[in-house]
Amino acid sequence: MPERSGCDSSLVACPDCDLLQHLPQIPPGGSAHCTRCHAHLWRHKVDSLNRTLALALAAALLLLIANSVPMLGLAVAGRETFTTVIGGVLAMWRDGRQEVAMLVLFTAVIAPAFEVACLLAVVLAVRRPPAPAWAGRLLRAYEILREWSMIEIMLLGVLVALIKIAELATVIPGLAMFVLGALVFLLAAMAAVFDPRDAWARVGWVAGASAGLLPGPARSPEGRR
Repeated sequence: MPERSGCDSSLVACPDCDLLQHLPQIPPGGSAHCTRCHAHLWRHKVDSLNRTLALALAAALLLLIANSVPMLGLAVAGRETFTTVIGGVLAMWRDGRQEVAMLVLFTAVIAPAFEVACLLAVVLAVRRPPAPAWAGRLLRAYEILREWSMIEIMLLGVLVALIKIAELATVIPGLAMFVLGALVFLLAAMAAVFDPRDAWARVGWVAGASAGLLPGPARSPEGRR
């Protein structure tokens, strides 16, 4: 029977018709639909936490490599010069385009790094109950940072610039260019396999138990999957 307490994580509002309803028990890989308009409510992703952890660790490693090695180089009159993502930001800053430099730094370096760090911290925290209260705050921060992580936009801008200067100099793609390309797909896969409802259910249960709303042993997180 679904819970009726203030910490009932089975309650969900339909995104289309706003009908508030209880999710039934759904097996891994199954999905639930609204009883009124049949809109998609939730899909129970298989082994979400473990797969998210593996992808987040891989993304952290690629981020470190992408910001440590050259992204591209230019060869003109027998001379070659290479730059990293941070080097490009510093060059724009020195050229007087401080606003653009800060925007690129935030959307291509800081936001993706915090996005991966937030998700890593959340997954590690909820895997070992009781989950700390800050896991819920990081979940909200993760959703905000995802909107500001724009590595794919930066790559598209770099490719357009390279096409324009291809007639003036020889362009040499660096390792970071390929790593960033792989990172775009990895971040998308990480977001696709992560199940926020699973994480929220564990954080919500701990908050309710600590406040005395729920009896502990009868409502373990494992029993609510």
